[in-house]
Amino acid sequence: MIGAGLVLLIAALHLYILVLEMFLWETPRARRVFGTTPEFASATRVLAANQGLYNGFLAAGLLWALVLDLPGAGREVAVFFLACVLVAGLYGAATASRRILFVQALPAALALGAIFQGI
Repeated sequence: MIGAGLVLLIAALHLYILVLEMFLWETPRARRVFGTTPEFASATRVLAANQGLYNGFLAAGLLWALVLDLPGAGREVAVFFLACVLVAGLYGAATASRRILFVQALPAALALGAIFQGI
């Protein structure tokens, strides 16, 4: 099922973001991904770790949906967490970087579309 594959990819993306924000925030790799300076990364380390934890919760919810099975019992769980990802992506695109629209919101919207179409 395409929807389940997209859910898995989005969960993996959010686990990657968790690692970047919680454990690698001050590294050159994370600074490049998020466009931050060493000073900014140092000053916002704790905030980024908290943000990473939330990304982990999103990933956990999406993985839970897969364990419950798609298109079966996990459908509603997947829809809820994908909607959360979509809203977070739209907000991030409006307030932080337009790139978030394509990295976070668009994949969530595509996954929701696939799930609603049963594919």
